[in-house]
Amino acid sequence: MDSGNLVMRDQGGNILWQSFDHPTDTLLPTQPVTATAKLVSTDLSRPSSYYTLRFDDRYILSLAYDGPEISNLYWPNPDFSSWLNYRISYNRSRRGVLDNLGQFIASDNTSFVSSDWGPGIKRRLTLDYDGNLRLYSLNDSSGSWSVSWMAFSQPCEIHGICGWNGVCVYTPAAACFCPPGYVVRDPSDWSKGCKPTFNISCRGSDQQMGFVSLPQTDFWGSDLDYIPMTSLDACRIQCLNSCSCLAFEYKLDSNDCYLKSVLLNGKTVPGYPGTAHLKVPQNLLSKTISYVHENSEILDCNSSNTKVEVLSFDSDAHGNGGKATTWHYYYGFLAAFFLIEVCFIAFGWWFIVKKQSTQSEIWAAEEGYRMVTDHFRSFTYKELREATKNFKDQLGHGRYGSVYKGILRDKRIVAVKKLGDVKQGEDEFQTEVSVIGRIYHMNLVRVWGVCSERKHRLLVFEYVDNGSLAMFLFGNQGLLQWDQRYKIAVGVGKGLAYLHHECLDWIIHCDVKPENILLDHDFDPKISDFGVAKLLQRDHRTDPNMSKVHGTRGYAAPEWASNIPINEKVDVYSYGVVLLELVSGRRAFELAASGTGDAEIAMRQLVWTIKEKLKSGDWSWITGFVDPRLNGNIVHSEVCLMLEVAAMCMEKERSQRPSMNDIVEKFSSFPVNE
Repeated sequence: MDSGNLVMRDQGGNILWQSFDHPTDTLLPTQPVTATAKLVSTDLSRPSSYYTLRFDDRYILSLAYDGPEISNLYWPNPDFSSWLNYRISYNRSRRGVLDNLGQFIASDNTSFVSSDWGPGIKRRLTLDYDGNLRLYSLNDSSGSWSVSWMAFSQPCEIHGICGWNGVCVYTPAAACFCPPGYVVRDPSDWSKGCKPTFNISCRGSDQQMGFVSLPQTDFWGSDLDYIPMTSLDACRIQCLNSCSCLAFEYKLDSNDCYLKSVLLNGKTVPGYPGTAHLKVPQNLLSKTISYVHENSEILDCNSSNTKVEVLSFDSDAHGNGGKATTWHYYYGFLAAFFLIEVCFIAFGWWFIVKKQSTQSEIWAAEEGYRMVTDHFRSFTYKELREATKNFKDQLGHGRYGSVYKGILRDKRIVAVKKLGDVKQGEDEFQTEVSVIGRIYHMNLVRVWGVCSERKHRLLVFEYVDNGSLAMFLFGNQGLLQWDQRYKIAVGVGKGLAYLHHECLDWIIHCDVKPENILLDHDFDPKISDFGVAKLLQRDHRTDPNMSKVHGTRGYAAPEWASNIPINEKVDVYSYGVVLLELVSGRRAFELAASGTGDAEIAMRQLVWTIKEKLKSGDWSWITGFVDPRLNGNIVHSEVCLMLEVAAMCMEKERSQRPSMNDIVEKFSSFPVNE
């Protein structure tokens, strides 16, 4: 086609295949980026470039560093909310296109215009190897391409630009350098970053560790821990005591401490209020201090022959590869930064404090999202087999597969679920599970990562101390008091409401039951196995029409047997059954047992009886219905509320059931211990 699209049609003119559906690193005018078509940086000379342009799990068109071990978004600004970035979340159409005039418009409100806007110019939108998205225009007379728009004028804002452990600095052009104790892996490809010349030692080792400081330097993301309002010494001790801590960042203006588990996205920026302190062996630290001291008072540019390889970035990504600069040049540049900072302190301290206060508020609002995107990772099958000691300690077995206890190399205790009956290919499985991995809520079990190798499909979850709710209600794990049961009911409701109405993708659990509700050490509930139904066998129909996934007997809504497309109301029904079991301490189908009668009819009869008794205002029957192990230690009004909500949830017609948002609001508006 004249548009550049390669199209295969059948005899009827219908498109069987077209190249526009499979872009690599470039979009042509009228070629859309969609939910499935994304740009991936491609450069044979730099195979370690891991940049993509895609719609994220909030349906916002984003640039992402998708490395083999870590993934995070860097455009639009990840420190801002979607509204501050002038983007619109959750527009499911997910489509963006560059028109023939040079204007790009996407469904999330992303919009930019070529500097040479107008007809008659050939253009291409390319995601270059350095992670910058650039719009190029062709000069017909010379045959050369020139940049007419770019996402970043300051390259150091691009994540992973200098690779692992590398730091981006303006000299004044953007360049990469390795911090003390690190050396460049490949001078021809800085995206491979730097490697340490030492090994991190834990407590008990003979090797003493210390810190080398990089003023006005930040390593964005990968926060192992955040400790507000603490001293520099306390922050240093926290990092020394943690084997996983590679560095810490300390902000003197707010006394905030950030422990870093990964050194990525490093940048040195004039006026930045934080200092990065990198953990290094004490012997290496003494050499570094001695070297700096010997040269700190000497301004002779030829006083040192030590050199550091750097990479300079041009506005055109196809410019020269790299340059060299000396260590004293870098430290002299940092000294200039220090003088600038003194001027700011003397003449504009109040302005800086005000600005940093605003940045802290933004950081606090977005930190949950940043933690999710930074901590989800891919595991190898060998790694998980070693962590679980060849899948020795089985925690349980459910409809979705077996769960095993494991200990990762960083000493985290996890639960590893081996999935069976997975039909998707590896790419589709990775795409869908990444949505689940980026969901975070206090009442949902955290997903730490995934393994997808050949036939193996495994999910890695956080380990929850007290096991499942079923073990307490129907087993011999212990007795749950009434206040704990009521807290569990509210928490499970909030978790389901988040999945149905608030999370990054619309997810129906499809199997809500006590076995899939775990309790942590404070007996706060955490829903497990959410979204797993999407990964298993199903018909090729759009979500949520999953005909091969059925709820567990006794918890399944009536519409499962009707062969109609399901929606989130199947979870509402199952939640109602769980409420009955929390109150009674028995399986709901045991409560509804009526001899040889139909189980569904018996369940509806039980719900009808509860509704009638609640209408009568007679509470005398409640004592006999509640779990006898509680010995009457209950709050009658809360029992009535839970039974009322259960009856509403278990209506036969799903249109008459409330939404989970309505249920949470009903619990929230109810007086405490009335």
